[in-house]
Amino acid sequence: MSDPFETPIYQTRLTPHRSMTPRAVSVFIFAFCLAQGAFAVPFLIMGAWPVAGFMGLDVVALYIAFRLSFRDARAYETLDLTPIELVFAKVGAGGGRREWRFNPSWVRLEQKVHEEFGTMSVAIVCRGETVEVGGFLGPSQKADLARDLTRALASARMGPRFS
Repeated sequence: MSDPFETPIYQTRLTPHRSMTPRAVSVFIFAFCLAQGAFAVPFLIMGAWPVAGFMGLDVVALYIAFRLSFRDARAYETLDLTPIELVFAKVGAGGGRREWRFNPSWVRLEQKVHEEFGTMSVAIVCRGETVEVGGFLGPSQKADLARDLTRALASARMGPRFS
């Protein structure tokens, strides 16, 4: 029989959204190379070869930007809530982990809501410490997270379930 104090009430893993898959990025960069090559040919014919070189730099810059974007996409955040503890962890793209532990009875969830744009931020507040959760999420995702976490915290405050 599992310990009711250690039974998870709420668990989630938050990851940044990327609109393009690695394959889609490869296809896009290939198409971009073809277009840049087609535009560079007239400049090469006219003898303006440095222009073609700078067009090649655009391709390299685009490739580097996508590589950095996909590297940053490896970052994630986790929330694990039991009746006695809320553990929030931020894991960076390089693997560095920062972890906060809170007593659910003392935690307050703070939302900043803009009337036009929706939920702009969600933060865990406990004894003077404020930690933003899901900063990379969109407004509707932040609102869903705040709703779900508020319900889970209310459940945790009621104590463990013995059955």
